[in-house]
Amino acid sequence: MIKSTPYVLVFLLALLLSGCGEFYKLEKSTNWDELYEAANRYYDQGEYNKAIILYDRVLPVIKGSGKAELAEFNYAYAHFRTKRYIESAGYFKTFFDTYNRSPMAEEALFMHAYSLYLDSPDYNLDQRSSREAVNAIQLFMNRYPESDSYERAISMIDDLQKRFEEKAFEESKMYYRLTEGLFPGEFYRACIINFQNFAKSFPDSEYNEELAFKLVEVSAAYAERSVFDKKEERLKQSIDFAQDFSQKYPDSSYGKKVENIKSETTTELEAHYRLKEQYEARSAEARKLREEEERNQAATEALRNTEN
Repeated sequence: MIKSTPYVLVFLLALLLSGCGEFYKLEKSTNWDELYEAANRYYDQGEYNKAIILYDRVLPVIKGSGKAELAEFNYAYAHFRTKRYIESAGYFKTFFDTYNRSPMAEEALFMHAYSLYLDSPDYNLDQRSSREAVNAIQLFMNRYPESDSYERAISMIDDLQKRFEEKAFEESKMYYRLTEGLFPGEFYRACIINFQNFAKSFPDSEYNEELAFKLVEVSAAYAERSVFDKKEERLKQSIDFAQDFSQKYPDSSYGKKVENIKSETTTELEAHYRLKEQYEARSAEARKLREEEERNQAATEALRNTEN
């Protein structure tokens, strides 16, 4: 048994070299029928890289013939099997556009979408390719609403939407952290806009309650730090956010904190009204004194002109 091992290795090596020699000859061959059959054979055997090499040679020659349809379909799948998803997406779409009446057209359009879906990144990365995948899935669903793959397409859409939601939530948290810096400035306003846009884009998100609370919190801080002319408007906005929160989430664990913020903001608004009233009274008095001084000055000038 042990002595036979070298003979087995020699046999396997010879077999391997024979296979390599056969493929090398095929690469140099101009027998297109032979290349076509070999490409399909390698594909069926799961040797997709070899199949791709041979399809690359034979496809331009057989284009437009009866053999091209299966070859192009296998070619797209060979790229998919080797996890070249961007390439497979393109080849499946080209197949569908070329052979949209083919019995394989439905599968090709689904695989176009599925390839883009598999290539889409995690939620913390740029999601432009994920949006492209969503568009492709929607195209498939619109074209084949009765397809057996329809439910699978829906689950893919749901998964991608969840990634968009996670991405948007992470961006919201980033803006929120920036308000804790030494110079929060416009980050308060950016937070308010971002939190509101999130709720519009993802109305059923589990994060909406937390962001609605942070909206109350941030808007109150923004109002507190605002210049006098903007303070009243922003204090009122914060109170409105607090009231909206209490209506939407009456049993929230954030409820007590929201009520405290609302109470403090209301107290500050009342203080602002008193200060505004005092300011307006002083301004009116100063205006009255200025007008009286202008009248006296005008009377003095008139008297001087009369004497002259």
